[in-house]
Amino acid sequence: MDLLGKTIRSIVPQDQDYRKKAKLRLDNLTMPHWAMGRLMDLAMDLAGITRSMKPSLENRVVVVMAGDHGVVASGVSKYPQEVTIQMVRNFVAGGAGINAMSRVARASVLVVDLGVNGALDDLVDKGLIISRKIRPGTNDISVGPAMTISEAKLAVETGIELAIELSKKFDVLATGEMGIGNTTPSSAITAIVTGQTVNAVTGRGTGIDDSQFNRKVSVIEKIIGVNRPDPRDGLDVLSKVGGFEIGGLAGLILGAASQRKPVIIDGFISTAAALIAHSLCPTAAEYMISAHQSVEQGHKAALAHLGKTPLMDLDLRLGEGTGAALAMPLLEAAARILSEVATFEEAAVSEATA
Repeated sequence: MDLLGKTIRSIVPQDQDYRKKAKLRLDNLTMPHWAMGRLMDLAMDLAGITRSMKPSLENRVVVVMAGDHGVVASGVSKYPQEVTIQMVRNFVAGGAGINAMSRVARASVLVVDLGVNGALDDLVDKGLIISRKIRPGTNDISVGPAMTISEAKLAVETGIELAIELSKKFDVLATGEMGIGNTTPSSAITAIVTGQTVNAVTGRGTGIDDSQFNRKVSVIEKIIGVNRPDPRDGLDVLSKVGGFEIGGLAGLILGAASQRKPVIIDGFISTAAALIAHSLCPTAAEYMISAHQSVEQGHKAALAHLGKTPLMDLDLRLGEGTGAALAMPLLEAAARILSEVATFEEAAVSEATA
């Protein structure tokens, strides 16, 4: 059996017994019932995911998958493609948004080259990034498929392999990405999988103006018409309109679910990857924690399809895993509520009389 199939078959729902035990404890904490709101919902999820009443969340990593997109040639981005490789070097130098946010979250940052259009051998040789390059960027999806089915499967399985290896060291995995032009395939994926119109799920990406936005919508409509992906087949969607980093993140999510690890989903591009993962294995959604609501308008439709309510809404639209890193302290807070706050009985505090 291949790795993808084996991984999908190994993913099981959250443990209901631990969810019930967590709810029983949370119901009896020394506070008005459910006074910590959605953090208590999150605590139940963490108990069900980790099979523990004291979830360990100390070791955290944001995995930033990087890849380039041939569709940039169609004028869908405000920035040139070389920014992708420049930003990978910025990640390594510690000067990007994700570096700052990860320092706040006490999280490691791991950069993986899935398909950057440029040489990063010096960083690979020094062990500063991991190279799993499939090839230097996808094809232009406005004229044909992004990649072959074999390449799509390789991208997903690469993410699975990384998740399995990282799960030996880390308690929490989070998704991050870098790839100029990647809101275009993400909008296409979201429109295809959710059934929403392209106009409804396409955003401004890196800050394009009205003329560029209208062009972007037109290009995405053309992309879907040219490629005609099957919305029921995640690999077909990925191969025809996706990106190597998107496939890698989908695999990371599946791999984390197979290892019973919480995986924090960042913004729009990461959630597009989550749509692919969900298409391949709906049960994987039980291990996904949505970090935030992005400014990108397609993000809401994607989260609704996954049945996810984001933890934050801060008008973020950077990507890189920044929102996922910011959400990590909230996971820690939820776990501490479950494990550290006393019950009425433990604290000898009188309960409400009515």
